[in-house]
Parts: sequence; C-alpha cells; structure tokens
Amino acid sequence: MKRAWIAALALGLSAAAFAQAPIKVRAGMVAAIDQMALPIAVERGFFEKEGLDVQIARPFATGVDALNALQAGEVDLVQVGVPMIGAVLRGMDLVAVGNYTGNAAKFGSDGTLAMIARGDAGITKDLKTLKGKKIAASFGTINHLYTLALLEKAGLTLQDVTLVNTPPPDMAVALLSKGVDAIVCWDPVPITALKDVPGAVEVSRGGDIIASLGYNVGLRPWVERNGATVEKFLAGLSAADQWMRANPKQAAQVATRWIPGLKPEVAEAAMQFNIQQSDRRLSANSYRALHSAQERLNRGGFIKSTFDVNKHLEPKYIVNLMKTRPQLFSDMPAIPAAAAIGAGYTFKP
Repeated sequence: MKRAWIAALALGLSAAAFAQAPIKVRAGMVAAIDQMALPIAVERGFFEKEGLDVQIARPFATGVDALNALQAGEVDLVQVGVPMIGAVLRGMDLVAVGNYTGNAAKFGSDGTLAMIARGDAGITKDLKTLKGKKIAASFGTINHLYTLALLEKAGLTLQDVTLVNTPPPDMAVALLSKGVDAIVCWDPVPITALKDVPGAVEVSRGGDIIASLGYNVGLRPWVERNGATVEKFLAGLSAADQWMRANPKQAAQVATRWIPGLKPEVAEAAMQFNIQQSDRRLSANSYRALHSAQERLNRGGFIKSTFDVNKHLEPKYIVNLMKTRPQLFSDMPAIPAAAAIGAGYTFKP
C-alpha cells in the first residue's frame, strides 16, 4: 500500500514538473538599439516569469536577414519593420502581433533614425543641399524609408541624388573613405559615425516625418497554432520595455553585450532616443504606418504593388494583454480614442 502511494506521488510530481516545463521559443532580432527589449527580457527573467524559455539567434545585420532565417525555420518570431513589406509581396504569409518600436499614441515616430554627412560634403540642415550627393541607405529597410521622406521634404526626387545600397555595419567606413557623402541609419550607427568620422555632422535626427515600423512577426501557421505563447511572449517583452524606459542607463549596458563593438557612451546616448518609442501596443496608427510606408515605396518605384494591411496585422494578442494587464503600459501616453482598436479592428485608408 505504501509503495503504491509513493509511486502515485512520484507520478504526480513528474506530471506536474512536465506540465510546468517552460515553452521554448526561438526569436530573432537585428543589431539595433531599438530591439533591445528582447535580450533584456531574457537577461532580466521576464520571459521566465511567463513560463517561456526564449533562445535568441545571433543578431542579424538587417530585417531582411532576420526574415530569411524565419522562412528557413531557424526562428519562430522576429523583430522586423519595412522588410516585412517586400517579404509579404513575395509571398511570405507573415503576421505582425505587436510593435517593438513606434508610437501607438501618435503617427510620427522616428527619433532613432538620423542622417550624418561628411563635414566637407557641402550638406547642411537645408535638405536641398542633398542635390547631387551620394547617400548610403539599406534598401528595403526603415532607414531607406526615412531617406525617401527626407528627399520629399526637400522637394527633391530620386533623380536628384544617388542612393547607394549599404549594410549598416559598413556605413561609417563608407563615409570615412568618402565613398558616400552622407549615410542614413538607425542607432547606434549615426552616433558611432559622428564619433569615428572626423568632421562628420548631423543633418537630420527624427522629426516625425515618418512613423517607425517595427513589428513582432511570425509565419501565420505558427502564430495561429501558438496564440497563448504569443501573448506570453508579448507580456515578457512589454515588461522589458517598461523596465528599459525606467532604467535607460542599465538598458544601454545590455546593448553593449548584444551589438558588436558598441561602446557604453554610444549606447547610453542612443538609448535616450530609443525609450521615446519603445511602445509594444498596436493602434490605428500602427496600421496607418504600414499602409503609408507601402504607399511611399510604391510611389518611388521600389515596390510594384501593395497589400491590405488588415490581412497581416493581428492585434488580438496585444489588445487582450492591454486589457488584462494594463499595469504593463501604465507609464505610456494614453492612446487617443480615435486611434484605439479592438480585436476585430479593420483599417480603412
């Protein structure tokens, strides 16, 4: 009788341990300051509190690389912005479930983007001086979108400049070697270039001329099979966002461990811009941001068609989290009633 009781107890304990085993998730990110909530959530144990075991792939150079890894089955979820557009148009069935950067409370949000020019290039804050210049941007990414917006603001066309497709890690070198006159990128690249390129000047920083695109993205079949896990994942990230906003200096130290060669003083400077738009929530502004990005790329001839953003944004997971755990977002500006959405929201341009 005693043996039977012990066996039953052992079986029960084994079943309980099995039931509580953390859910494994493989995540991808780009080596950029605005993606730091993901490693913070791992290092600070926010995912662990949600019952998740999140493994992060080696940071990718661009969102295009991250999406390639997603398509190859190497990761389950990635953080990506503008490259999502091209991937969907090429047939990837992607679903965005939350933001990693942006601003749900307003449309414009581009404080982590900047244009840096050589001091001898003749480029000033008068953007018309960009005419005839070579500008480095990573085609199909948010820095490309920001570049196009700067040209539109200046009243210039693509025929007035030469855009040079350049990976972010190569931009400072391109500027230093005079291969280009200016670069456009996300942090920490602009801050590093200002420090490393003698005479470099900041031409533009942010300005709310575009809405930053940055989504937590997965392939539709995986997202639909793992809805509960997706919500837990977003909860861990939202907790990390909140900690990052409250502790920017410590968050910057985390960044130095995840972005190769990043110096602490550069990380701290970049983090001050990042925390202004570390907003995991989705709103009508998030839909408008994706729609507007497509329109700009289409006008410039970089994409030949567009897609219905309603088919590739799934707000129910983050909307439920905002409703059931509002404390995760208590330090954020309220979303205006006109931009607030529910699980069944439909965007109309």
